[in-house]
Amino acid sequence: MRGGKTVSEFNLALKGYRLTTAEILYHMPDHPALLQTFVWQELDIAPRFPVLNKFLKFWSGNLDGRLHSVRVGTCGILCPLDVRHIGAEFTLH
Repeated sequence: MRGGKTVSEFNLALKGYRLTTAEILYHMPDHPALLQTFVWQELDIAPRFPVLNKFLKFWSGNLDGRLHSVRVGTCGILCPLDVRHIGAEFTLH
C-alpha cells in the first residue's frame, strides 16, 4: 500500500521506480567494534532513493545499531534496446 491505495509494481515501474538493493553495514549495539550486514530490497527511484532514505531515517531514529555505511545497487527494466547481438554463439552441454 502506498498513499492509501494499492499500486502495482508495473505502475511503479512506469513512474520510474526500479528494484533497489542496499547493503547496510552497522555497528553491533553490544559490541560497537563489530560490524553486521543487513540487506534491504525495495522498489525505489534513483538517484534520490526516497524510499531508502525514509528507511534509513527510521533506522537512525529507532534502532540501536549505529549506521556505518550503505552500498546501493539498482537495475532498470530490460527492454529490447538493452539486448545486443555480440556476434558469437555459445553452446551449453
